[in-house]
Amino acid sequence: MLFVSGFTFAQQEDPVLMTINDVPVSRSEFEYSYNKNNAEGVIDKKSVDEYVDLFVNYKLKVQAALDEHLDTLSSFKKEFLSYRDQQIRPSFVSDADLEKEAADYYDKMVAQIGPKGLFTASHILVKVSQKASSQAQDSAKIKIDSIYTALKAGADFSEMARKYSDDLGSARNGGLLPTLATGQTVKEFEDVAYSLKNGEMSEPFLSKFGYHIILMKERSQVPPLDSLKTNIIKYLESRGIREKIVDSKLAEQVKESNGTLTAEEILDRKAEEMANSDSDLKNLIKEYHDGLLLFEISNREVWDKASKDEAGLEQYFKQNKKKYKWESPRYKGMAYHVKTKEDVKAVRDCVKGVAFDKWADKLRKQFNNDSIIRIRVEKGIFKQGDNALIDKMVFKKDTTITPLKDYPIDAVFGKKLSAPKTYDDVRGLVVADYQDALEKEWIAKLRKKYNVVINKEVLSTVNKH
Repeated sequence: MLFVSGFTFAQQEDPVLMTINDVPVSRSEFEYSYNKNNAEGVIDKKSVDEYVDLFVNYKLKVQAALDEHLDTLSSFKKEFLSYRDQQIRPSFVSDADLEKEAADYYDKMVAQIGPKGLFTASHILVKVSQKASSQAQDSAKIKIDSIYTALKAGADFSEMARKYSDDLGSARNGGLLPTLATGQTVKEFEDVAYSLKNGEMSEPFLSKFGYHIILMKERSQVPPLDSLKTNIIKYLESRGIREKIVDSKLAEQVKESNGTLTAEEILDRKAEEMANSDSDLKNLIKEYHDGLLLFEISNREVWDKASKDEAGLEQYFKQNKKKYKWESPRYKGMAYHVKTKEDVKAVRDCVKGVAFDKWADKLRKQFNNDSIIRIRVEKGIFKQGDNALIDKMVFKKDTTITPLKDYPIDAVFGKKLSAPKTYDDVRGLVVADYQDALEKEWIAKLRKKYNVVINKEVLSTVNKH
């Protein structure tokens, strides 16, 4: 790594802190990353000098990804633009836009409700079908008339609704209905309701649902827009109004350009404009862009590569066996529970000679392949304390076994190991270590391949300017 200090950056607002393969990296980009990864609550905080190496490794990997043109992959473009647009699209929507949408919605609502306004009422319903027999209709009429007589004599409307109304939904609330407007209920009900004054009760009348009695609670007009605006905006936002506004504005700008611009090009211009005026946003978008590249290149060069390289894993394990010694023996096998004695042997016979990682599939197909579950199995590499049955039967510990309901017979099958025999016995550890080894080799190659120049003078001003 080469350090230089012979350049003057005093007149630059955001000087170049380093170059990676001749690509400049600004001080603000480094500071953004450093501050984010060394904020309050971070356990392993780094000094600026300590963080430089980590940051350089990160930028080297990103440069490698760019050299492999991973930024041209359609999957990359789709994910990156989706994230970038999440940051950019909201800027197309102003408070004035939302207020206009709310006003338009209010005007439509007022027009729909009409001059009659709103009403809140309670009702009692005695159901009767229009196709009911004359006897059933007479019975319903007698019932509603008797309820009406009781109400006229002073009976409480809410109590009568709870006891006798066939509209069970409103009956639970004493017959109270939600606030209604023109066109929201059947015409017979609406005509009677709008004929009533506040506090007035109707006589029994017939609709297609049956006989009703209405008690008018309140007649009112739509409240003014100012009192409803906040709730209307919340409702419209829940219905995706912001995205509709953005789409509309983009379509309008495309039209104004006479087709010389696409919606995507307009978003590109907006992103550049916003990034130039907001360094935090610029660095946030760049961080996501580079982070996607880092993930893809790291997966190819390290993570996925290591986990699938069986020969490499085996070789790494053989060369580093001492790292994977156990402090105490392990039991590689299974504890299982069956309904019959015959199945104790049947389970063992099923997996004899079968690779350990294939046991579960083999047992499932032979014993639990239909609606009847014949066995219960816990499979793995167990140390003392992991499984009570194995503790008792393998490690010979005085352990209490709680019988498994419907599976009264317990058994174990496997081998006791003093140390791992293959890398599969400690696969998770070997994969992680092998990944670390591959990454170190990869970084060493990248540092040889790419020229890194760090300006110590600018580095000394990080978070001090």
